[in-house]
Amino acid sequence: MSSILYKKDGRIARISLNRPESLNAINEKMPGELEEAVKQAERDSSIHVMILSGEGKAFCSGYDLKHFAQDTASDLAIQEMPWDPIKDYKFMWKNTQHFMSLWRATKPVICKIHGCALAGGSDLALCADIVIMAEDAEIGYMPARVWGTPTTAMWIQRIGPERAKRMLFTGDKIRGKEAAKIGLVLEAVSIKNLDKRVENLAKRISTVPINQLAMQKIAINQSMESNGLMQMQRISTFFDGMSR
Repeated sequence: MSSILYKKDGRIARISLNRPESLNAINEKMPGELEEAVKQAERDSSIHVMILSGEGKAFCSGYDLKHFAQDTASDLAIQEMPWDPIKDYKFMWKNTQHFMSLWRATKPVICKIHGCALAGGSDLALCADIVIMAEDAEIGYMPARVWGTPTTAMWIQRIGPERAKRMLFTGDKIRGKEAAKIGLVLEAVSIKNLDKRVENLAKRISTVPINQLAMQKIAINQSMESNGLMQMQRISTFFDGMSR
């Protein structure tokens, strides 16, 4: 895998976005490689929990617009006019489902955010089961102002309709402290304590039998899926292409 690092560490699988030169911006390979890493952890019966993080200065800055604009040979995100929203939908729906491999995995996933998780990077991060941010890290979906809709529809799932509207009507970024305060992420800690906090939580979770973890995750996720998560993702992904 060229855009993802995978490492097994006892009962913990460490999955890292690995495009630090672009603040781990998402290219056409990253979503599929992310799912492959998740599947690798799922197949390993000794793995109990995954930690998702980013190499370098940030977790993820969103889709790599420069890459997609220049690499026309493999590009599916840029089209000639007239724009075909269904072509875009097929491309983005595939990526959304790659991100959702974090959600579908039977093993818990902790996402560790430093630097930023912006636009598509926030979509990716919020598919994890638990998100812990550095206090000074930023999260937001700025394309909501003019050029996009969060395809995973996780903002409303995590913070409810009114707070989700506040974030998506403005496209504002917020720091870790505020994200934790409104319930978007579980916790915000100082950057110097971020690694320690995530490691302690992962080790605590790793002492629980795999089947117990799977049953808790499936039951909780089912309560959210029964409220129409998949339907919201479909319409959000379609609207995302229409807005572009």
